[in-house]
Amino acid sequence: MVRKILVAYDSSDLSKKAVQEAKNQGTQAPGTEVCVIAVVNPNGPYTNVIMQQEIGDELAKDFRPEVLKLKEQFEAEGIPVHAEVLVGEVNGNPGKRICEYAEEKDIDLIIVGSRGLGNVKKLFLGSVSNNVVQNAKCPILVMK
Repeated sequence: MVRKILVAYDSSDLSKKAVQEAKNQGTQAPGTEVCVIAVVNPNGPYTNVIMQQEIGDELAKDFRPEVLKLKEQFEAEGIPVHAEVLVGEVNGNPGKRICEYAEEKDIDLIIVGSRGLGNVKKLFLGSVSNNVVQNAKCPILVMK
């Protein structure tokens, strides 16, 4: 049975710990597949559709090199990995999008940092990890 792990990445120290944990689990359990996603939320209280697209594109541009570097690190350790930046699919709730993605991809475990929203912290309201814990339909590992 192939095990699938989802890592929610936001460039914070705790999300980097989540990445390391996924690497540890991937090397200990051959056949494990890892998905690394960064969910960027371009929505704000004073943004219109055009501004949201521009903000989303800029945030994605910042995250893509980091996410690609993570992908290379997993591949170097022989761990199958899928990595992507999700933009504008959040509707103000990154945690909800993480849970939806986990269901779409039939994820067995989500690993997420407990706090620290990295470079985009001003655009998020509420606790992403708390939302994931409350709404995910698979086990969650929260890094502290």
